[in-house]
Amino acid sequence: MRDATLRDVARLAGVSARTVSNVVNGYARVSERTREKVERALVELRYRPNVLARNLARGRSGQIAVVVPYLDTPYFAELLQAIIPRARERGYNVLIDQTDGDAVHERELISRGARAFLFDGMIFSPLGLAQEDLVEIDPDLPLVILGERVSNGVFDHVGIDDVEASRAATAHLIGLGRRRIAAIGDQPYPTGEAAQLRTRGFRQAHADAGLPVDESLIIPTPRFNRADGSGAMRALLSRAEPPDAVFCYSDLVALGALHTALESGLRVPEDLALIGYDDIEEGRYANPAISTVSPDKVAIAATAVDRLLTRIGSAEPVPGIEVRAEHRLIPRESTIGRTPPVS
Repeated sequence: MRDATLRDVARLAGVSARTVSNVVNGYARVSERTREKVERALVELRYRPNVLARNLARGRSGQIAVVVPYLDTPYFAELLQAIIPRARERGYNVLIDQTDGDAVHERELISRGARAFLFDGMIFSPLGLAQEDLVEIDPDLPLVILGERVSNGVFDHVGIDDVEASRAATAHLIGLGRRRIAAIGDQPYPTGEAAQLRTRGFRQAHADAGLPVDESLIIPTPRFNRADGSGAMRALLSRAEPPDAVFCYSDLVALGALHTALESGLRVPEDLALIGYDDIEEGRYANPAISTVSPDKVAIAATAVDRLLTRIGSAEPVPGIEVRAEHRLIPRESTIGRTPPVS
């Protein structure tokens, strides 16, 4: 059975197709009596408007793109779970792309003319592109950047204060009396801004406490994943003086480090305190549960979608802004141990 058309509704209601269109699109110049007749006919025929045709008539697709480095990373999966319903509430579908951190692919996505009619704007978490590469953005592309970048007034940037969050995570370990603290996840190259900010926070916490930083305990990793966390932890434990605490630059890194520490016979947190970053669900159910920095993913998602749709709907250029979402430190068993049950 074919879908009802405007003409079908008009015929049943005894009005013109233009009148039906006015009712469907919410135009005011329709009498209350006529509006009621049309609305009854719309319900009876189960009319569904052709959203795609309407958007194309306005020069829009009704879709936004969300581009992330990896879909198998829980942080991005959880962020997408917050972005998609927010976009739907605002009448938009979401297209998702994974770049694998490939700079060529990322550059193509933000280049002039890349979007055509596929999407109206983009929420983008770049990995392969450095800050200076973002000057190549198509100026007509509505864009919101996630992660560790600065908008420079061209696009919007939504994230948390990575330096402060990392300082707080490290200060938590120092406050527990740990003094030989390692950091796993540094990335000292142009596209490693996220890691570099976390290293800065790690250093800041030591400076605040009047403690020196043992540079040999800052371990770089190519990715924030379990395997790299495990390998880095294994290297640290092979030393004559292993650390008594570790700040991991993601919860996935922390999960890998925790696995190796426990496999090596260490007690966590008695022998080794460990804290992660991102507050992914898997970390809450680890044994022991992983202390972490928790970014407000719901606020990041809502802000990114709302700012993008503001850009899409504006006839004039919208100045780029920096938006800092809230974050909080969540101590769990991997740093403070198990809390005795209340009797």
